[in-house]
Formats: sequence, structure tokens, C-alpha cells
Amino acid sequence: MSRKGEMGTKKVLVVGGTGYLGQHLLQGFSEIQGITPYELAFTYNSFPPRPLLDAFPGSLAFHVDLKTGAGFHSISHQFGKPDVVVNCAALSVPRACEKDPDAATSINVPTSLVNWLSSFTQNDITLLIHLSTDQVYEGVKSFYKEEDEALPVNVYGKSKVAAEQFISEKWTNFAILRSSIIFGPQTVSPVPKSLPIQWIDGVLSKGDKVEFFYDEYRCPVYVKDVVAVIRTLTEKWLSESKKMQLLLNVGGPDRVSRVQMAEAVAQIRGHDSSLIKPVSASSVDRGVMSPADISMDITKLVQTLNISPTPFKDGVKLTLAAEANL
Repeated sequence: MSRKGEMGTKKVLVVGGTGYLGQHLLQGFSEIQGITPYELAFTYNSFPPRPLLDAFPGSLAFHVDLKTGAGFHSISHQFGKPDVVVNCAALSVPRACEKDPDAATSINVPTSLVNWLSSFTQNDITLLIHLSTDQVYEGVKSFYKEEDEALPVNVYGKSKVAAEQFISEKWTNFAILRSSIIFGPQTVSPVPKSLPIQWIDGVLSKGDKVEFFYDEYRCPVYVKDVVAVIRTLTEKWLSESKKMQLLLNVGGPDRVSRVQMAEAVAQIRGHDSSLIKPVSASSVDRGVMSPADISMDITKLVQTLNISPTPFKDGVKLTLAAEANL
């Protein structure tokens, strides 16, 4: 297999390739293979990879257990050293993390991944693009900046802070992306979790009253913008070969509550907005602490990569239009 610089082929490995963002990334990297020939591989855990191998025929799939690192060895043999690794694998359901903090840490802190990358002795060090979360912030103000202190209120957020610290201590070429809620069209191989916009559309279309929180704020980001950020970082590294230690907030430009998210879907789809019943987040016990306002300032993202994320309502329109075409 060719290494970087030989025959111009670059190798990209998507860890957690069968998840929501992972599948959109495989699609994003496949679409531009004609311009920059990428060799593409992805890891999976429990989700069957066959539909993705059919959809992206040039790619390779590897079964990897992130807790133990089992499976990385076969990537070394069959794919070789990646130029770029995008880590989107996570235990990302806050309630599940709360119930099993050890699992949250062992999956969310990429110890086995970084140890594996350290085993390569070639000069060019792999770029590690790691997905973090807006839930590293405490949630007591609006528009957090990257340099604000990370004070997570739940186990999920704490495990993601631990991951950020681990990467910045153990690796010298990385971009950590603190992502908000990612929304957009369904994936090639539909993911089992409910997608935010599709779920809101589904419940409002039934005509029953539904409760939404009016006092929890995020900056939801359209999935194709996250893919664009990762593609831009990849191209930057492959063309300039300048190591980076980058921390970026990756959110959309709009700070919205769950009520405002539902109102946007209702307005675009013509649902009855009186079905939306605003309630306080404190009125519902979700078995986990949730930060109230983790909206993010994305100035650094816009300035560093020259990317302007899609406004929330436009992203909702694109999402619902894509669903209508399925």
C-alpha cells in the first residue's frame, strides 16, 4: 500500500464510521475522490458495515473495540498508516454515561487509538481530528469561547474533557472539535437513534400536544457543515504539512431552545404551532444533569477555516427537503 507522498494517495481513517457523523463523513470523502484520491477506511463496533461497503465500494471496514484496542493491528497490516484519523466514536447518550462512568471513560478517551498511532515510526505524524462536545461547558452563560473554562455538569461532559486533555498531552498534531447537536438528513444506512429534526416533524405531524424545553439553549450545526470543517482541516494538513494543535467550537450561527427548534419545523412544514407546549427543563427528571445554556461563539471557526455554518432554519429546510426525496 502506498504511504503519503507515494503515488499521491492519502489515507483517511474514520473511527466510528457507522455512526451518524461517520456515515456523512464517508460520503463527504467519497464525493471528492476524483479530485484528491483518498484511500478510505472506517471502523465499526456493533453496527453492520455491509451497506456502507456497498455504498462506498472503495472503502475498507475494520472491526475495532476501542476499550481494548483489539482490531487496530489488522488496520496496520491491511491499510497501513493513515495520514488523517477522524475520531467520531463515542458513548454519547448522557444517561448511559451516568449509569456506567467506566464505559464512558474507556470509550470516550481515545487511549487505545492514540497508543496505536504512536506505534508508527514514519516521520509524518498523523493528524488526529477528534470530535468533542459543547457539553464540556457549564451552561451558565451564552456564547462560550474556546478559552472559557470547561466545567461539565455530567459524566458525559467530564469524559469528553478527559479526552481533550489526554490528546493535548499525548499527541502533537490534532484538531479538537467541540460540536453542538448535529442535525441533517438520514444516513445511507439508517442509524437506530432518532434524529432531532425528523423526530420533531414526526411528533408534530401526529397532531398531539408535545412538551419542549424553553430554557435550554444550544447552537445546532448542520451535518454537512461539520463534514466541510473536517474536509478543510484534512486538506490543510495534506497540502501544508504543518502540525496543528487546534481547539474549535463547531456550532451553527443561531442560539436556539428546543421550543424554537420545534417552532422552526412547524413553520416550515405547516404544522399547528399550538401543539408545542413550552416547559422548563427542571420540570422533567432525565436521570442526568443537563447544562442550561451551552451556546457557543464560533468566531474562531469562521476566521480560522473561512467557513460560515448554515443558519438553523436553512438547515432545517435542507433536512426536510432531503427526507421528502427519500
